[in-house]
Amino acid sequence: MNAPIPATAFRAADRLGAIGVSEIVRLTQEANQLKRQGQPVIVLGLGEPDFDTPAHILEAAQQAMARGETHYTVLDGTAELKAAIQHKFKHDNGLDFALNEITAGAGAKQILYNALMASVNPGDEVILPAPYWTSYADMVLIAGGVPVVVPCTEANGFRITPEQLESAITPRTRWVFINSPSNPSGAAYSAEQLRPVLEVVERHPQVWLLADDIYEHILYDGRAFATPAAVLPSLRDRTLTVNGVSKAYAMTGWRLGYGAGPKALIAAMAVVQSQATSCPSSISQAAAVAALTGPQDVVRERCQAFQDRRDLVVAALNASPGLRCRVPEGAFYTFASCEGVLGRTTPGGMLLRTDADFCAYLLREHHVAVVPGGVLGLAPYFRISYAASTADLQEACARIQRACQALF
Repeated sequence: MNAPIPATAFRAADRLGAIGVSEIVRLTQEANQLKRQGQPVIVLGLGEPDFDTPAHILEAAQQAMARGETHYTVLDGTAELKAAIQHKFKHDNGLDFALNEITAGAGAKQILYNALMASVNPGDEVILPAPYWTSYADMVLIAGGVPVVVPCTEANGFRITPEQLESAITPRTRWVFINSPSNPSGAAYSAEQLRPVLEVVERHPQVWLLADDIYEHILYDGRAFATPAAVLPSLRDRTLTVNGVSKAYAMTGWRLGYGAGPKALIAAMAVVQSQATSCPSSISQAAAVAALTGPQDVVRERCQAFQDRRDLVVAALNASPGLRCRVPEGAFYTFASCEGVLGRTTPGGMLLRTDADFCAYLLREHHVAVVPGGVLGLAPYFRISYAASTADLQEACARIQRACQALF
């Protein structure tokens, strides 16, 4: 009798060799596993508002289902959704886009992915000011591109300087990413701060700009929002402006993002989407129309709540021995330095050599889950998402202070 043919081991595609599941997701999974084991872990990892989706948006979704709007829609957004996005850009940002210059997908993350897959050839370079959202670099790698990381100093508010950008651009540069307000630093660019950076891009006609505006409406202390295509209109025809409803409207699970840019790019992105997900959820599209065209009071109210939480967390971190935290201008993250605790030893005898060591110490001995800056492109820092209840933030900060005090 013939011996059974042994199964061939799975062979992953080469393109996955340098990446894995998002490190933020992995760390959150580890924290949640400890919670399931009964540990009192406070998870401050994921960038997700703790608020619920506003009632008028839920009602719009229910009405859409009652009308039978549960079928496939146009590939990259219904006419109603594109009209709502068109109005939003005109009303909020002073930008005029035709409907064929607008696309919608399953979250802003898919818009970014579509853009890179539609435009990046092997070896093309994408400039990422650091710290950056960890998925940026991995998506560039999947597309065959080369992430060019430019470390931005705390002294400059974690913003890239024109000189840094000029030095990073080469003949292979395809894109420059600007995320303002920023995940993970909370840094935001004013129009005055953006302009000299954009003028560098303007001087290099092969370079396109990707503006990730997802935290547009979470901006503090009366600051005015600035988006690149409005600040320097001459860049409009090589700028993709990306946004979505996840953060401002607490709609992370609805998975609806959108972008606007030159119609040739939008058409190429539609080809990518047609072979990935096809249209975004019909119900999510109806809900997004209500979000973009409905009352905005709840957005402003929640922004104030985030600002109050920011102030609580920043004050507590700056009162913790060895930590230092600048005041972020927007988003819902702090990005604090833990340089002052490195080289010290935990009560359990662990020497803290890196920000990852410090974050592991916080999780395993003090049950607070945060994200090390190294996975976000800049060490030794750590990110806290303060999109959590005030009670959880107060307790987490108290634990962090005790953790720092216990070091020797």
